[in-house]
Amino acid sequence: MENLGLLINGELVPGEAKLDVINPATGQLFVSVPAASSAQAERAIAAAKAAFPGWRATPAGERQRCVRALADEVKAHASELARALVQEQGKPLQEATSEVLYTELFLRYFANSRLDPERVRDDAGYEIEVLYKPLGVVIGIAPWNLPLLIGCNKIGPAVVTGNTAVLKPAPTTPVTTLMLAQYAQKIFPPGVLNVITDRNNLGGLLTSHPDVAKVSFTGSTATGRKVAASASNSLKRLTLELGGNDAGIVLPDAKVSDIAAKILGGAFMNCGQVCIALKRLYVHESLYEEMCGRLAELAEQMIVGNGLEQGVQIGPLQNSMQMDKARHYLEVGRRDGRIIAGGICPPSHGNFVRPTIVRDIEDGSELVDQEQFAPILPVIKYSKIDEAIERANRSEYGLGGSVWSPDVNRAKTIAARLDSGTIWINHHLHFGPDIPFCGAKQSGLGVEFGQAGVAEFTQRSVVSMAKT
Repeated sequence: MENLGLLINGELVPGEAKLDVINPATGQLFVSVPAASSAQAERAIAAAKAAFPGWRATPAGERQRCVRALADEVKAHASELARALVQEQGKPLQEATSEVLYTELFLRYFANSRLDPERVRDDAGYEIEVLYKPLGVVIGIAPWNLPLLIGCNKIGPAVVTGNTAVLKPAPTTPVTTLMLAQYAQKIFPPGVLNVITDRNNLGGLLTSHPDVAKVSFTGSTATGRKVAASASNSLKRLTLELGGNDAGIVLPDAKVSDIAAKILGGAFMNCGQVCIALKRLYVHESLYEEMCGRLAELAEQMIVGNGLEQGVQIGPLQNSMQMDKARHYLEVGRRDGRIIAGGICPPSHGNFVRPTIVRDIEDGSELVDQEQFAPILPVIKYSKIDEAIERANRSEYGLGGSVWSPDVNRAKTIAARLDSGTIWINHHLHFGPDIPFCGAKQSGLGVEFGQAGVAEFTQRSVVSMAKT
């Protein structure tokens, strides 16, 4: 982590301010890193704009080689990245290592992506093709829960399709992104990829800038609305991956002993700080007592602590603001339901919350209706499947959901009725670079991942040639 700097026009430069990064497990300073000024943000955009014509004209194979080289650097520095990720974000080392490995996997997928001309008609009258052209300067804004992976999921498809980019991580998790900038500086031509950090004060400048063609943002729905409003002045292309309140529905034929641990894993990965985590669980009344008991038993067994310590399964919440929200939701759980596991914040300098299970709670409670983004799972009883589907769909969110049953045909029928971008059957949280990912309703705009996600970073252009 030596010599961390902003990457602007191919140079690693100091910021005009400093940003203190706090280790959420200790509450102590981890490291101070540079923060960009407005003038530096302007220079990053100007560098990307100037580099665009040359990068656009660069052969696709060379652009792919550069992205592949970045994946190689991530692999070569995997251990260092993972340990830094634990200390800036809080997740256990095993999860941090997985994030780094997934980052490499996604980058390699993007490096192998091509959007060749698509022939849609070739007859006696016309030859018609669809071309996929780069847009220009792309802004990538990454969140604090998966900073390395999500950041690379923005810059990878952006640059491989011929765009240039400016990447900004969240102010509380800038370290691994700045480490990535060090690797990128040796790979990409000046201006193709720029990396800046901020004190949460440059988002508006980036998203409203007239020289920016697209914004790819991951974060809360409330902030996503602000991004959309800021980008509207020039009708920028947008990809917004926003909040979720994923519902799981357990059918009466499910076997609790087979699925309880999977449900807990889908709910509490990264301390519950995952947009597609399982955030409310609807359980048929015939299984409700057994399911609540088993989930509580498993939650009490989970090891909470500093992510660098061996055996830790649940790290701290990432920041003090999220910790305050968690305390509020714990109070809501006590008020509106019955806490049967966890429910406490152990005395510590870190942002720790014991994995919590809340039963005897209903829709209408904040803990059920809102996205808690913490290791707190409300378990709601239902009697009829139509009722469970209606309640699951009542949310303004529609990112993910899951159905749990050994009868896969019945589960598929129910999945088709859920208003979510992704519905899993007998698992929750699985995703991959080749699987399109999108949100319904207030959970986002556009598509990420897969060829459809790569195409979001291009302008479709139809070339129609008359043969007569």
